[in-house]
Formats: sequence, C-alpha cells, structure tokens
Amino acid sequence: MIAKLSGTIDQLGDDWTIVDVGGVGYLVFCSGKTLSRLFVGEPARLSIETHVREDHIHLYGFYDAHERDWFKLLTTVQGVGAKVALGILSALSGDELTHAIAAADKAAISRAPGVGPKLAARIASELKDKVAKLTLGMAPSGASQKSPPPLGAGGDDAALRDAVSALVNLGYGASDALGAVAHAASTLEDPPRVEDLIRLGLGELGLKEGL
Repeated sequence: MIAKLSGTIDQLGDDWTIVDVGGVGYLVFCSGKTLSRLFVGEPARLSIETHVREDHIHLYGFYDAHERDWFKLLTTVQGVGAKVALGILSALSGDELTHAIAAADKAAISRAPGVGPKLAARIASELKDKVAKLTLGMAPSGASQKSPPPLGAGGDDAALRDAVSALVNLGYGASDALGAVAHAASTLEDPPRVEDLIRLGLGELGLKEGL
C-alpha cells in the first residue's frame, strides 16, 4: 500500500498529476488546492491514500496531512466518494469546512461540485460531532491519531479552540459549543478574542435553550 510519494512533478492536469519517482510515473488525483502548489519539473512530496478496487487502483495525493485527514473523514459520509471529496477540498479550506459544518451551512458546503443541498445537509449532520472532536484535538474514527486537527496553529484558530474548550468545560456539548463559537466568530472582526467568543457563544447557547 502506497502511503507517500517523493519525486519530481512530470505533468499536471485538471485534477491529477504524474509524479516521477526514480523513472516510474505515478498518476495521482489531487484537489485544486494541492495542485496549485505543484510545479512541473519541481520536487514534491505527497501524502497518499491508496484505493484498491476490483477494476482499478487509484492514488489520491495531498500536500499536507490536514487535507488527507479531511479526505478520509469526508469519504465516511454516504454519497461522498473520492471525486466528490476532492471537489469539496478544492472549494473549501479546512477552516471553512469546520465552520460550515459547525453552523450547518448547507449553502457553503454546496459550493463544491457534485454536492447538492441534500448531500450538504448529510455531510453537516454526520460530521458535526466528529469535527467538534477534531477541533478539541480528539481524533475521531477515520482521522489520523497523530495528525493535528484541521484548524491550524494560528492565533485565530487557537482562540476558537480555547473558546470551544471553555464552553465544553461549562457543560455544553462539543458540537453545540463549536457551532456557537463558529457563529460568534463570523460576527467579530479579526482577530477574535477568546473572551468575546465565549461571551457571544454563551449568548447563542442561551438562545437555543430558551427555544
């Protein structure tokens, strides 16, 4: 099973690249974001997911482990195959996916080719709790135990994680806390402060409890 390829980019296509490894060319399917970081004639190292079927063996390549983990997570959803997952990763970054799923934003998820409103709703519903766990640093089924969560190490993402963790410590569910903090972040100017995210998140959760 191929897990990584290191070589030279020989060709680039709309959704694929050929990686020359010691004179052997490997056809690898990639998202638009990964392809945008590859250049013909330049060296590259890709994380690989190998899918073996009765009639083919396909390689899917990712520039970093975050994107690979998102691919694995997305393909756990019924109706999301490898091609659709790559389309989603081409249209949305990991942070955008996290916020869209937390807020059940079907319109944002539907920006990806091949994703209609029903599939977008299923993705948001089935992955909400898993994404909440990823944001808190707990790897769910289908994600690497050793890889960091999709949210990066930047200040904004650290504030989001800290705010979600604070709300969870107050007794709120991880998915509810993530949704409230994501909504709060969308109303604030960058960079958001943890205390503002917690305050607005509590207000959002209080409104839900009052319904």
